Amino acid sequence: MILYLNGKYMPAEQATISPLDRGFLFGDGIYDVTPSYGGRMVGLQLHMERMNNGLQSIGIDNPLSDKQWWDIAMNLSEKNGGQNLGIYFQVSRGNEGRRFHGFPSNTKPTVLGMVIEIAPHPEVPDRKTKAGLRVVSSEDLRWRRCNIKSTALLGNVLHFQESYELQRDETIMHNACGELTEASCSNVFIVKDGIVATPILDHQLLPGISRHMAIESMRADGTIKVQERVVTMDEVRTADEVWITNSSKHIAPVVELDGQPVGDGLVGPVWEKAMILYEAAKYDF
Repeated sequence: MILYLNGKYMPAEQATISPLDRGFLFGDGIYDVTPSYGGRMVGLQLHMERMNNGLQSIGIDNPLSDKQWWDIAMNLSEKNGGQNLGIYFQVSRGNEGRRFHGFPSNTKPTVLGMVIEIAPHPEVPDRKTKAGLRVVSSEDLRWRRCNIKSTALLGNVLHFQESYELQRDETIMHNACGELTEASCSNVFIVKDGIVATPILDHQLLPGISRHMAIESMRADGTIKVQERVVTMDEVRTADEVWITNSSKHIAPVVELDGQPVGDGLVGPVWEKAMILYEAAKYDF
């Protein structure tokens, strides 16, 4: 793999970062991942805007312009074969030369870009052939700033491990009031009586780019009603359909929750329609 580190492209095995970098010591940084198929980026501008918002929220000046980020993304795709790739960007606060909790005033951010292999471009959505996901649920035990896409992902990792150890695909989470938040690496939607609902954006969940694209493509079409509101776990358990969205799975149907079927246990018709709309619009964002 060829990656980008602080202004240079190099093989991954040649890249080095100081153990005193605050990204390593504290998880003090922001990251984002954009799917790319044959060099075509899905929602790259939206991903960059979210990354910039995250950097601002923790007091790091964005070290590069939008044009520079775009160029790095395209170069990483080209240098790594240009096929099914997640373009990963990470910015940490950098290396002050010591371990100290307070923000340093004059460090240069560490900028990393690399690629992650992702599944091929989704085929034409067909609920009869699409394999649904099996997931579990858990109370959300992470910190209270989940709207920031921080590199400090231990809470998410531990929640994902709950499903991984059970040979399931994801962990859907809820707060202490029994309200749906998100999943360990995804946003969550439900469908009941043809109406789609997903939790409103707040500090409990990440403003997912695939979430945004799914909502906007359905609203632009106008044939599927979409609500952003509080969703209870009772609603999740009695939903006709459950979906998760993220940049690698796009919109993925869930057919089992905690060992029980979702709806009739089959991939649903609203998912199929929503995915067709999403696929038609995904390069327009």
